Amino acid sequence: MAGDTTLDAALDRAAATCTRHGAQLTELRRLVLRLVLESPQPIGAYALLDRLQQARRGAAPPTVYRALDFLLAQGLIHKVERLNAFIGCDEAGHGHAHGEDHPHQFLICRDCGATAEICDPGVAAAVARAAAEAGFTPRRSTIEVEGSCARCASGGGTAPT
Repeated sequence: MAGDTTLDAALDRAAATCTRHGAQLTELRRLVLRLVLESPQPIGAYALLDRLQQARRGAAPPTVYRALDFLLAQGLIHKVERLNAFIGCDEAGHGHAHGEDHPHQFLICRDCGATAEICDPGVAAAVARAAAEAGFTPRRSTIEVEGSCARCASGGGTAPT
């Protein structure tokens, strides 16, 4: 996220989204969401726990997992399965439909680890069409594409740390 003002605005939109859904973005959930949004790359649960423990010494793995489950259910974050990590939803809080039918795809740079979310309904429609032709009813679909980001493809990237 660009700056504290932008981040605070995103957190306020997330709180409003939760309220509309009859849920509450508690202080702990807001902090976990902040940590996810502040991360320049998808972040794993234990890296989140390490950062959370700096603010809340007694935080334990179940604390993080419960908060992540809530944030996933509210459509505020996504899990990037390939990386077993979490990333903020680019469209969360903007009035778009979220949930299992929210089409999202991830572009994962194998060189620097940068991950971008794209929401192309055409990709989702193509998957749904192919599944229907195979007699399959999908419940949820996440497309993850590995490759090189523009910066790495042009030689300006860095190796993953």
